[in-house]
Amino acid sequence: MISEENKLVLADFKVGVDNVIFSVDTQQNRLLVLLIKRTDHPFVNQWGLPGTLVRKGESLEKAAHRILAEKIRVDNLYLEQLYTFGGPNRDPRESPDSYGVRYLSVSYFALVRFEDTQLISDNLHKTSWYMIERIPQLAFDHNEIFSYGYQRLRSKLEYSPIAFNVLPELFTLNDLYQFYMTILGENFADYSNFRSRLLKLGFLLDTGVKVSRGAGRPASLYRFDAEAFAPLKDKPFVFV
Repeated sequence: MISEENKLVLADFKVGVDNVIFSVDTQQNRLLVLLIKRTDHPFVNQWGLPGTLVRKGESLEKAAHRILAEKIRVDNLYLEQLYTFGGPNRDPRESPDSYGVRYLSVSYFALVRFEDTQLISDNLHKTSWYMIERIPQLAFDHNEIFSYGYQRLRSKLEYSPIAFNVLPELFTLNDLYQFYMTILGENFADYSNFRSRLLKLGFLLDTGVKVSRGAGRPASLYRFDAEAFAPLKDKPFVFV
């Protein structure tokens, strides 16, 4: 039974945005996440996800894009709102001895290609790409936010065409396969099965252009056809 007194006590909130920025390095078969070393309390000198408090008059999505623009330069990316983390005691600044307000984090996850991305130099903060297998203990509940983002990324790859927001407009089937393998692991699918399955679905258009890479046979360049993909939208396991 909630007392009348507790019914009237409303929490004061500050709203922040935290970005889980994944980078796919197919050349070295690495999936990376961008971390920033904090210079402010709490968790000073500890790694965390790039984040910010939302400014007056600023939308959540604009705040997420602002963080991206401050940390990396990239043309092609995928960005999606992930989850809202707002449990009590997730931030030490909630203490009555500190600011005494709740800190709510609206998280986003972004996906980029490592070779297309440039880190922006920042004299105040140290930023670095970390392999996902080597992520340290992060500030706040950022390990939980990262894990949630990684799970969402893998899930989205199974049924949605987010890879084509990141890949060049024209790509080989091996480019696409390497992209998926870097994220999902080497055992996610056999290349021959992956190739035949996607071609049968009919949303990859052969441009008729071939490209030579190394000593192998020239490979065909394909283009993603969003209209042809529309009937398959949100159906599970399209890509795996």
